[in-house]
Amino acid sequence: MGVTGPPGPVMDRDEVDRALARLGAEHEAIETSLLALQDHAGRRLLEGAELTGVTRERWAGAEASITLLWAYFDAYTDALRSAREIRSRRRWSSREDLADLTELLRGESVTVAGSALAGAPTLLGTGRLSQSFSLVSLVDRMNELYASSLDMVVAADAVWSALPARIDLLAAELQRTRRLAHSVGVRPGEHPAGDDLERITRTLTRLREQVVSDPLAYWVPTQGSSAPGGGRPDTTVYDREARALEDVRREIDAVLTVRQDAEQRLVRLRDVLSRADRTLAEARTARGEVLAKIAATEVPVVSGPPTVLQEQLATAAEYRRHAQWHRLSPLLESLEQKAEDELLRARESLTAVTQPLAVRAELRGRLDAYKAKVARLGLAEDPFLIERYDAARRMLWSAPCDLRVAGQAVLRYQQAAAELLSAPRAAEQGGPQDHRGER
Repeated sequence: MGVTGPPGPVMDRDEVDRALARLGAEHEAIETSLLALQDHAGRRLLEGAELTGVTRERWAGAEASITLLWAYFDAYTDALRSAREIRSRRRWSSREDLADLTELLRGESVTVAGSALAGAPTLLGTGRLSQSFSLVSLVDRMNELYASSLDMVVAADAVWSALPARIDLLAAELQRTRRLAHSVGVRPGEHPAGDDLERITRTLTRLREQVVSDPLAYWVPTQGSSAPGGGRPDTTVYDREARALEDVRREIDAVLTVRQDAEQRLVRLRDVLSRADRTLAEARTARGEVLAKIAATEVPVVSGPPTVLQEQLATAAEYRRHAQWHRLSPLLESLEQKAEDELLRARESLTAVTQPLAVRAELRGRLDAYKAKVARLGLAEDPFLIERYDAARRMLWSAPCDLRVAGQAVLRYQQAAAELLSAPRAAEQGGPQDHRGER
């Protein structure tokens, strides 16, 4: 839609012809726009829909605007026809004709009848049911009404084109997910994911109804945009439910994975718990041996295997037999961690219980290592070293063994051997010395 030239004094023939040409082109453009609006899919949908909320309010105003637009256009058409008739009376228009044409083309010569305005008096901004316009102001008014009506129609059509189809696709995916969830025991009231599916179903159903009846409630205009339909559909609720459904799908995938490898995981669990039990049994046996062979030491008590894990393992096997995969999944994850912790605890108990035996073995090894070193240097027959060695060996190979006293005996043997081994060097430097001390 365009705008005619500015008003002025009485127009000459050329000015009239140019103005009529502009008006003709403008008339054609306006008619094309109005017909396009009339045939717009969004307008047809709005006419046939049961609207609610803000859309119903705005469509009532838009319908009145469109009706008024056609009334304005008819008045515009009549004015243009009248001008053309005056101009076509004679080839060379008279002064009176030119004055009439000037008034018609530039003055407020277009009157819209009350019957045309009766349906939308408030659109005029006055209490009158008729009003006069110049062709320029009439075009401006039509442009305003057309822009606001088209904006409303395009916005509603954009929401209807975008959201319902996406909601339907998500609803179809939701139904497939519900069937899969039901097959693995994920049901409302029995599993949180089942409750989520019910909530998503209700939300999508309600969302679709609202989008169909009140599309403008889900339209976000672009700030500062003057173009008709400037904005985007508000997909906040849709996006939130789509993410929620994706979370449910992941949960069901986890349950499906449990169904596929449940038996293997149960076998591994039994193996881990069995190893933990054997390790604890070994620790209890070792504790009896330590108490019999090692004196004056604290030996930690070894607890028995926790019966709760065996009970939970039996419950997990029961879930598997009855295909209660949604319950089996979290239980297996918990049991696997607890079983590993139990095996670690059993190994730590065995290590703590056998620590005194390890200390005794270390002392025995150190004693024999020093004896071998002394023998390599030809001092194995030294009576003092033999005495110290025998004393340490008796302590280490007798039961119960006092580790503290035995450790001191081994240390004394080491010191004696070290002194004896250093004696030749001392003799070379300053004569023979006896560093063995009192026996």
